[in-house]
Amino acid sequence: MVVRIRFQQGPAVRRKGRKNRHLALASAALLTPAALTALVLALWRIGADLGFARAFAIRDGLLSHWQIWLAVSVIIQFAAILLNRYGASEAEAPAAEHAFQHTQSLNNPNSVFQRN
Repeated sequence: MVVRIRFQQGPAVRRKGRKNRHLALASAALLTPAALTALVLALWRIGADLGFARAFAIRDGLLSHWQIWLAVSVIIQFAAILLNRYGASEAEAPAAEHAFQHTQSLNNPNSVFQRN
């Protein structure tokens, strides 16, 4: 005797969308000015060391070195890039590419599409 058990078809396995994309994009937008600020502080410290600028505001400690400010700037900008990539939708990329190709075909005089 053979017993067969039939299961119903379950829901299809789907890849879930990325959560909190808007939060990642907002954070990335705020991190870029912070990276720029750290870069300005690094340049100020270099300028102060070379005698082009006034004395640097932080005289002692770890944050008084331009190398630290430059490293902080690079790390913050790298984090902003990663958050922008995380927040970017995969569905928007093909649509943007299609719009770009359509614009290029309209600007090309040898294209199949012709303007009237």
